[in-house]
Amino acid sequence: MIEDFERCYQAASSRDPRFDGWFITAVTSTGIYCRPSCPAMTPKRENVRFYPSAAAAQQAGFRACKRCRPDAAPGSPEWDGRADVVARSMRLIADGVVDRTGVPGLAERLGYSVRQLQRMLVAEVGAGPIAIARAQRAQTARVLIETTTLTMTEIAFASGFSSVRQFNDTIRTVFATAPTQLRRKAGELSTGPDASPGTLVLRLPFRRPLCPDNLFGHLAATAIPGVEEVCGDAYRRTLRLAHGPGIVELTPAVDHVTCRMTLSDLRDLTTAIARCRWLLDLDADPIAIDELLCGDPALAAVVTGSAGRRVPRCVDGAELAVRAVLGQQVSTAAARTHAARIVAQCGESVSDPRGGLTHLFPAPEALEEVSLAMPASRKRTLAALVEALRSGRLSLDPGCDRAEAVSILSELPGFGPWTIQVIAMRALGDPDAFPAADLGVRRAAQALGMPASPVALTAHAERWRPWRAYAVQYLWSATDHAINRWPLPVNGNGAVELKEAA
Repeated sequence: MIEDFERCYQAASSRDPRFDGWFITAVTSTGIYCRPSCPAMTPKRENVRFYPSAAAAQQAGFRACKRCRPDAAPGSPEWDGRADVVARSMRLIADGVVDRTGVPGLAERLGYSVRQLQRMLVAEVGAGPIAIARAQRAQTARVLIETTTLTMTEIAFASGFSSVRQFNDTIRTVFATAPTQLRRKAGELSTGPDASPGTLVLRLPFRRPLCPDNLFGHLAATAIPGVEEVCGDAYRRTLRLAHGPGIVELTPAVDHVTCRMTLSDLRDLTTAIARCRWLLDLDADPIAIDELLCGDPALAAVVTGSAGRRVPRCVDGAELAVRAVLGQQVSTAAARTHAARIVAQCGESVSDPRGGLTHLFPAPEALEEVSLAMPASRKRTLAALVEALRSGRLSLDPGCDRAEAVSILSELPGFGPWTIQVIAMRALGDPDAFPAADLGVRRAAQALGMPASPVALTAHAERWRPWRAYAVQYLWSATDHAINRWPLPVNGNGAVELKEAA
């Protein structure tokens, strides 16, 4: 249990949605656990327990509240921001590693024994990796029950359960109801009559506020033809997943992001959701971040004017690193052109009945023979990166060791501070990454009365720690650049003007 009782009880009493995902409120008199913002009557102090995760509450014998849906709350921002073993474990479990390789596979990825990993997770999260994965499977199952017409047997195995009996027992334990009752109460299915097999429509929650301009604008401005596209107010792209390719369509709304997924295999649902949330940085705590950044008078006006900016990340760390190299010392349009040529040469074909997506971005092993019209020095840089990724020497997945990854990148030829910090910010999710040499950052800083030189600006940015990556988003927002435009402009025929975003 969480020992800071007074702070948690105050947050739960005020029904503050900012704390949803940070901790779980469990009530001993009802046997139910809720999110802090649950609208139900505040329970008596002596009947309340606080847990760091839904898995910990479930381990203690509590079941999920049917009113506030704690299983559908945003994730804890703590796991994205931290770089220690527990945080890396949580990111990997969210990515579906336990479902794919079991706890031994998770422990091997982290370089610890199963027993050591179990002990660390129980000490901090209140539950071991199996219990955390079980809670995640229950949420995945609920999504499939409520949004598809799949049979319960199909849902059981698609959610990662090893048997239908285990599936039924878990759903009854966590939600205090049978799977068929969950479906009955869900009412009209979200997929609609025109949904194709393997297609789901989900809501991805986030902590408000959220400013979609730079988030979706950046993704649109750097979109690789065939791999990514913008259709109206939706950003679409292909995903490389464990059991086959997928396509996601993301549209920002007032209190959620609508996510339409088409998957080759529904066993990849958990991973696909985790990668979409990571891409859009949906588990961030914008109020805490903006509060600190507003402490700098030079930045306060920009933050106040467009609060809730997120860091646009990626769905695959290796892909982002390759794209960062292609973007060295060239325009956004030139980088997109190089990436499109790589995709055309090495990318795997996909089918997209709803749009114009044609390929997956190539895996590292497919890039060894790529041919591009680039300076010889950049070709060597790209070749060194591909070899480090292909050999396994460099890992940029959600559970990698950030410090080790940065160290290896710094040893590769052609990797300077700008490239490394961009990868740290967008692939590794380091909230304190700071590409001080970025031209857009320097110009914006100068316009706002800050030092423009990288050294002096880095010294000034000490007051922004540990959220310097978010300060970068606000600095970029102070410039007239395509990455700040969303939705994208359209021409007279109603088509998106991608040239405007180049």
